Amino acid sequence: MTDRRPILFFDSGMGGLSVLAPTAKLLPRAPLVYVADSAGFPYGTRSEAEIAARVPALLGRLAERYDPRLIVIACNTASTIALQHVRAALDVPIVGTVPAIKPAAELSRTRVIGVLGTEATVRQPYVADLAARFAGDCTVIRHGSAELVELAEAALGGARPSIASVRDALAGLMAQDRAGEIDVIVNACTHFPLLEDELVSATDGKIRFIDGGAGIARRVAYLTEGQEWPAALPGRAVFTERNARTESLAAALARFGLNEIETL
Repeated sequence: MTDRRPILFFDSGMGGLSVLAPTAKLLPRAPLVYVADSAGFPYGTRSEAEIAARVPALLGRLAERYDPRLIVIACNTASTIALQHVRAALDVPIVGTVPAIKPAAELSRTRVIGVLGTEATVRQPYVADLAARFAGDCTVIRHGSAELVELAEAALGGARPSIASVRDALAGLMAQDRAGEIDVIVNACTHFPLLEDELVSATDGKIRFIDGGAGIARRVAYLTEGQEWPAALPGRAVFTERNARTESLAAALARFGLNEIETL
């Protein structure tokens, strides 16, 4: 029989769509399930202990329900905190999301780079370790922004933010010492590529923004190389809680090929 097992993408909200989209381009026949933990959103303001307990438990339920061939934790916060716990708990290939500090360092000419994520992500020792290993000759300036996450969610629902509001959300990064020398910023939250146009405009086109979406898509394609794919199946979006925010996203989800919506 044809293997109908999906690739499952997991995030606290809609940011993981920036990872799903390049994966769908590389693997157009792959069945896709996108899960947003709307009941736990946003992760960036939660404690490490909450995330470390919540994510493996949720993914265990999801693995049992959808029998995925591979899981992508399309969330930097969940990956930096819970990835090792998920891998220990599940007998399914797991791909995490790593801040793209290495390619940022390779691109930077000023040797000053920014890391823009959630508060929970940017304070992780894992991020400091990546900076030490791959950007040791760079000044790495970190900043967490819950505001940008909310702006990205609203933008997906059709409410594009003003450039001034995005510039305000970046103020905590750009006010730090040597921030005027930044030439590359790592979008260390999968939500932020959804605001790429606004981020570029808010920095007057002088800074390059990069993320790991394309690299994760290539990793998924490599890990599933040679596997059988079914005839086209509808993409599925799953929420842990339905609310006014989730109900407003049906049209946006359909643009990503996610035409069926369920509640876990």
